[in-house]
Amino acid sequence: MEQARVWDRDAARRYDTPGAGMFAPDVLGPTVDRLADLAGDGPALEFAIGTGRVAVPLAERGVPVTGIELSPAMVEQLRTKVDADTLPVVVGDMANASAPGDFTLVYLVYNTVANLLTQAEQVACFRNAARHLRPGGRFVIELWVPELRKLPPGQQATVWLCEPGYIALDTYDTLHQRVVSHHFHFDGSTQAELFRTPHRYIWPAELDLMAQLAGFELESRHADWRGGEFTADSRSHVSVYRRGSSTGISGKNRRGPEGTR
Repeated sequence: MEQARVWDRDAARRYDTPGAGMFAPDVLGPTVDRLADLAGDGPALEFAIGTGRVAVPLAERGVPVTGIELSPAMVEQLRTKVDADTLPVVVGDMANASAPGDFTLVYLVYNTVANLLTQAEQVACFRNAARHLRPGGRFVIELWVPELRKLPPGQQATVWLCEPGYIALDTYDTLHQRVVSHHFHFDGSTQAELFRTPHRYIWPAELDLMAQLAGFELESRHADWRGGEFTADSRSHVSVYRRGSSTGISGKNRRGPEGTR
């Protein structure tokens, strides 16, 4: 499954769930609060901006936000909320696309770094973040922790959410460090709607090594956006990396050829 084909117009149309799910105030509010605090008085860049779930309310808080997004359909959906002058977006791959200017904050939320399906692409994403950041700037990643401890021998899938009308499960390919997330939506009928997304899972330690290769140091890691303690039982984490003053990677950017994958 290619990401550009996964995130098509139909997926973009279904993505927004105002007031519920990812858009619920208790989910979105702490995310925006923390990112606004990290951005300070400077501009922010969102990798994989999508339909603007986080970027739109962050911009409304007074933070100048720019985005990079692979899917034109997702950008089209974002444009129903805000115009290009208010929230500019570069269409391209977050592993190599360039946005004009430099930033105090680059962020990548809701597991989206795992949408890059090779280790090389994920390392390139860190380096791309470093190129966009001013010295001392921060790169923030929100990511789930692989649930391999739930896999007994011979089993390939874990159910990570089950609620009325919705079941989500992951199938693991541990040899190639791949996951496919399966989202089943159903009603009172005998039919269900399935949406699948491919990922390459990353352990926190591997993520930290990618950061070091790009000239970052881990500043903090919490279990959530509210600052909960990260433990061995945490299902996800919010990791904040700080760019050093001398990384060998230029923080200045001019808009160049837009990457595609």
